[in-house]
Amino acid sequence: MSPASNELTYEQEHVHEVYNVIASHFSETRYKPWPVVDRFLRERPDGAIGIDVGCGNGKYLGVNPNIYVIGSDRSDNLINIAHERGHEALVADGLAIPHPQGRFDFAISIAVIHHFSTDVRRQEAIKTVLAALKPDGQALIFVWALEQKNSRRGWDEGGEQDVMVPWVLQEKKEKKPKQPKSGRNNDEAAEEAPENPVEGKEKEPEKVYQRYYHLFKKGELEERVLEAGGKVMESGYERDNWYAIISR
Repeated sequence: MSPASNELTYEQEHVHEVYNVIASHFSETRYKPWPVVDRFLRERPDGAIGIDVGCGNGKYLGVNPNIYVIGSDRSDNLINIAHERGHEALVADGLAIPHPQGRFDFAISIAVIHHFSTDVRRQEAIKTVLAALKPDGQALIFVWALEQKNSRRGWDEGGEQDVMVPWVLQEKKEKKPKQPKSGRNNDEAAEEAPENPVEGKEKEPEKVYQRYYHLFKKGELEERVLEAGGKVMESGYERDNWYAIISR
């Protein structure tokens, strides 16, 4: 099935369902804010209120304690992790966020819009972010770049833009039981020790899940922003991503 055949079903299978399955493992790899995002959030004035569309585990929701950020994500498992970390976040599709229009000082959408499978849906995602902003509000958007020749992926100009990116869900290793300390009751030690694994039993193979990405070529993000009725205040390249700071 190609993205154009049925984009909703395609995204459900190759984006939404995958992230719900890998949420815990994915979250363990997402903890350090990217410099441009960190700068954008810290430059917001004290008391500013904004949204993070596609917040994942909420890693950006607490970067600046002097502003208030409401997160949303399509994955309920990632939102549960954000809740466990004490963040305000809700489950919502990026094209149907349940917020009033024109009420927010800022917005961010980091590494999200590249998961929408058609140009029309990517443009609509940008429109949705813009619509939430006050007239003087700004939004920061990041998307994966096609031009990544120096990365381990090796993608570059002229290559395929719609790709499947594997996520290997690693099996958690069982911790070896600790040896009882001297002087402890043997019965107490026996109760804490797990049963020995069955000898000769093979480990389950690692599972690989395929995620859909649209790789943005140079200038494409700015084009989508203009088509969505927005203005580009700043744009650039960071960590194999194109980014743009935009306004209405």
